[in-house]
Amino acid sequence: MPKNFLKLIVPSPARIQKVKALRILGDWVYASNLWHINRYSASMAFFVGLFVAFMPIPGQTIVAAAMAVLLGCNLPLSVGLVFITNPITMAPIFFLAYSVGAMIVDVPLQDIAFEVSFHWLANGLVVIWKPFLLGCLICGLFFGCLGYFIINQLWRWQVARHWRERKKLRASRALSDPD
Repeated sequence: MPKNFLKLIVPSPARIQKVKALRILGDWVYASNLWHINRYSASMAFFVGLFVAFMPIPGQTIVAAAMAVLLGCNLPLSVGLVFITNPITMAPIFFLAYSVGAMIVDVPLQDIAFEVSFHWLANGLVVIWKPFLLGCLICGLFFGCLGYFIINQLWRWQVARHWRERKKLRASRALSDPD
């Protein structure tokens, strides 16, 4: 299930090589290990993508791509999972991170009236930055590890299931074959 499903949503290296905008990055972006889907590359891509998704930084996709290259995991999955934090989901995800950080630092939750402005970033973020960043780090590590282990276990479960099915098929063929 995981490999076939992931192959449907991840573009092939041949298709990527046709994208002219990526030629700026050179040949390393076409390395086969960055596009290959196996248990390690998919599991680690889930870790990278979910970890970076919780980081409140600009250019998350660039960071995820760099981490994917450094760790040798699937590049499109790593970058694609970053988009879990989008304008719709960003507020609840970052509030969860802030709540986790505030609980660990043992500070009461502040009533945050967020607004998209430089003034709020300069004044409002000063009050909550420690628990917020700590919560982002902890949630990123937790959900990254959770994604890694879930994909890893799903992969192992499916491989074991295929082995059992092949063993049953061989046994049934041996029984039906009079040779």
